[in-house]
Amino acid sequence: MSRELHIVGFKVGRETYGVPITSLHEIVRVPEITAVPDAPDYLEGVINLRGKIVSVMDLRKRFGERHATLGKQNRILVVEHAGRLAGLIVDSASEVLKIPAEAVEPPPAVFQEGGLNCVTGLGKVAGRLVVLLDMSKLLAPGSLQAKSENGEKKPGSKAEARGAAAK
Repeated sequence: MSRELHIVGFKVGRETYGVPITSLHEIVRVPEITAVPDAPDYLEGVINLRGKIVSVMDLRKRFGERHATLGKQNRILVVEHAGRLAGLIVDSASEVLKIPAEAVEPPPAVFQEGGLNCVTGLGKVAGRLVVLLDMSKLLAPGSLQAKSENGEKKPGSKAEARGAAAK
């Protein structure tokens, strides 16, 4: 019997990405997000999810898209990592995919060189590719901190503007 990966598929831009279904807590509509001062551009802020404070990251911005606007289709994938909840804003949550283990290829070396070390593999599903993401690397405090330090050095960054607006 061949092993299958159970993946939650979602769209960011034109691409389909996936995370293990075991890391998914729930999928919610985008509520009001409270901005956090001095946060990296892609960290939108925090939400109150039934009494729990959950930080929310916009994956479009995390992957380099600068002009990301929220629409009715956007969803927040609430994932659990290292015992903590985090929200990922995606364009749409599409489906649960069952990918045979033999249909998953390791990521090309260019992904590692380009700093995209959060990609664990590429799954082939019905003639298309699904980019599989590693939650620990995507949400690692070290990777967030490195981006934050870079963001703080840019005068007039969105994080500073949000921080000023919050005061």
